[in-house]
Amino acid sequence: MKLLNFGCGSTFHPAWVNIDIASSSPEVREYDIRKNLPYPDAEFDACYSSHVLEHFQQDEAKKLLTECYRILRCKGIIRVVVPDLEAITREYLSTLEKVDLGIKEAEPDYDWMMLELYDQTVRSVGGGKMKDFLLNPSINNKDFVRYRIGAEAEKFWEIQAHQKSMRERIMAKNPAWFLQKLRIIIAKYLVALVAGNEAKKSFEEGIFRNSGEIHLWMYDRYSLKRLLEQVGFIDVRVCRADDSRIPDFNSYGLDMIECKIRKPDSLFMEAMKP
Repeated sequence: MKLLNFGCGSTFHPAWVNIDIASSSPEVREYDIRKNLPYPDAEFDACYSSHVLEHFQQDEAKKLLTECYRILRCKGIIRVVVPDLEAITREYLSTLEKVDLGIKEAEPDYDWMMLELYDQTVRSVGGGKMKDFLLNPSINNKDFVRYRIGAEAEKFWEIQAHQKSMRERIMAKNPAWFLQKLRIIIAKYLVALVAGNEAKKSFEEGIFRNSGEIHLWMYDRYSLKRLLEQVGFIDVRVCRADDSRIPDFNSYGLDMIECKIRKPDSLFMEAMKP
């Protein structure tokens, strides 16, 4: 069985073919998935992505799913995991009702849900206000944050607690990273020279917003199902994190880690190529 995990980030398994725009391991092939996928027709039995599709414009997302359809064999399964807009909105409304009733203890939860809704769409610096919230030493709703984003919260706090020095982080970068940074520095200087500091600021924000961190769209169970069907997939189903038509899926540790949901704020959906 041949399996593809596209846009894998740091979550991958050696039994899969893992690709992403930047490689975090020898097990991950570096490839810009905004282009056509580099595989022949009907090459894979299953495709998987987690929290990838929301980083694409709608037409780009449709193109990517069309590519997945092309490289899947007949009866092949695609599993798409995205932030669940419906669940986020319902939780936001729940916290709004609580603060509206004067429940002071619910205010941090309300603030967090506002960040879940908007921060990754509007931020102009890495991590945005969500990072500031998580780094606050007086944060008093850690349990709620864990309930919302699961292991991602613990991972963030652990990384911050064992943060490498600036020198160590720089030394870990490859030559291509330095070349890209140098190109951007030169470009910013030229923009400022020709058009002024306001134009330079706009240029910097544009570079960031095209870095892949921003959410460019969000999905609920209706819109994602419709998109998959438009591409040609059939038998589209919402499923649980621990439920899949991909054989032995839970053994790969992609959506479930030590019996815990890796990203509990997610919508899990699968479909089949006819």
